[in-house]
Parts: sequence; C-alpha cells; structure tokens
Amino acid sequence: MAIDVGISALLSPMILFFILGGFAGLVRSDLNVPDAMGKAMSIYLMAAIGLKGGISVAEAGLSSQFAIALLAGVGLSLLLPVPAFAALQRVGAVDRTNAAAIAAHYGSVSVVTFVTGSEILNALSMPPAGYMVAVMAAMETPAIIIGLLLARSTLASGPSIPKSAMWHESLLNGSVVLLLGSFAIGLAVGKEGAAPVLPVFDAGFRGILCLFLLDMGLIAARRLRETRNLTWRLIGLGIALPVLQGVVGVSLGTVIGLDVPTAAVLGILAASASYIAVPAVMRMSLPQADPGLSLGMALAVTFPFNVTIGIPLYIAMATRIGA
Repeated sequence: MAIDVGISALLSPMILFFILGGFAGLVRSDLNVPDAMGKAMSIYLMAAIGLKGGISVAEAGLSSQFAIALLAGVGLSLLLPVPAFAALQRVGAVDRTNAAAIAAHYGSVSVVTFVTGSEILNALSMPPAGYMVAVMAAMETPAIIIGLLLARSTLASGPSIPKSAMWHESLLNGSVVLLLGSFAIGLAVGKEGAAPVLPVFDAGFRGILCLFLLDMGLIAARRLRETRNLTWRLIGLGIALPVLQGVVGVSLGTVIGLDVPTAAVLGILAASASYIAVPAVMRMSLPQADPGLSLGMALAVTFPFNVTIGIPLYIAMATRIGA
C-alpha cells in the first residue's frame, strides 16, 4: 500500500513537469518562463492555497488538533536548525557563520514544496487538514531567530543585526502576509462567501502549479550549473538533512494524532528548506555568510530532491506508519 502510494505520487503531473524543467535547464535549452509570469504564478498559488485553507478551517471549525499541530510545527522550526548546524560544521566542514545561515534555511520551510505536496495528496484523494497553511506560515520565522542566535557567538561583538528591519523582514515578508491574509479571508467568508471567486482559484490551480514547477525546474538546474562552491559533502547533506527531518516530522505528526495526509504534510514541511524568506533576512543580518552556499544547497539540491523523491517518500512513510 505505502509503495503504491509513493509510486502514484512520483508519477504525478506536478513532479513530471518539474523534471521536464530540470532536464531543459541541464541541456541548456532556450525554454524560458518570463520572470513576471513566474512572480504572478507564485502570487496566485499562495493566495489560492491560503484561501482554500481558510475555507476548510471555517467549515471544520477551530480544534485542539489545530493547536497541537501548530505547536508541533513551531517546535520543529525551533529545534531542527540545531542538529543541522552541528552536522554542517562536522560533516560539511563550513565555518560557524555559514553553518548557522544554512541551518536557518533548513529549519524554515518552502512554500512551493508545501503546495506541491498538498496537491499531490489531493490528487491521491488524501487531502490534508486545511489548517496546515497556518502551521506552515508559523514555521517560517522561528528558525531564522535560532540561526542568528547560533551565529552570534562567532563574532567578537556578535553580528550587526538591525533588529527592527530583521523583525519586519521575518514577520511581514510578502509570502507570510499573503498566505496568512488569504487564510484569514477564507476563514472569515467561508465557502458560501467565497463562492463567486472560488472557480478562479479552483479550476486552474493544478495547471498553473505544473507551469510554475516547470519554471522551478529550469531555475534549479541553472543554479546547479552555476554554483561553484558546493562540495560533495554539502550536496550529501542537502539530501540527508531533508530525509532525516522528514522522518522526524512524519513521526511527530503520527504521535500527536494527525491523520495520514496531515502527518505527511508535517513531514514535508520539516524536510523542506527555505529559499525565499530566509535568504532575504540572512543577507541583511549575516552579511558575512556566503549566500551561494545556502541557496545552492536549498534550491539546487534539496528542493529538486524533495519534489522528485522526497515528497513521495514522506507520503509513503506516513501511510506505512499510520497503518
């Protein structure tokens, strides 16, 4: 059963479009998605997933399970950077500042990985709980704070961090505002109130996600070709960390009583690595860190691994443990 679910997830159109984009990028095809179109698709996807999540919670009602899942997600975001930091220093052989910056990426989350995993589960008739949109948004910031605390002791006076700007970038970056805002709209208006606009966010969602993942495949492949400072040790960690963190997330989700698809999504979130929100904060707060290392690992190694192999693996794992 678990193997069948994993194979079905692997053969979904979303993953296959990502593979197509990666192939086109690696063979240097002139296939290209305009930047403006990529940004527009990103805005659409985040608004849609937030709105539908809010509607789902409005229908089901706020529950103790939501509160438990939220606490579990925030706890993961706070704790996961610490072992990642230790592994990066020991195995990856990077200095403490870069290890802290990379660890923050791996404690935070990737919105696109979450959306892809959720849609694959929906296509398998295994919809996760709608409140996981709020859990995902809550998991973005705690890892950033932990990463900065881990880095602080590296410099004699600590890193020069403009605190107001850091908090603004962490809590009010575009993805968090759009996700939580659209979630709140869905929660406020419910399915009936959202009925006039739901066709826009429902009918084309998977098709636009396929095109967006085609673009992400192109970007990841080109980033991999251009990255010169990734060692084989770091590439290995870029695969090992999401697998280990995914196991922790799925196991924790099962232990706290989440259903199989929702536990799978918690595993997907734990395994993902941020390549949008965290790089912006680290560039401002830790200018000593090399952004090529963290972005190279998160976007060129971990993201492709998760989208092609990791998501089916975490779904199969949740199905197996849940059974």
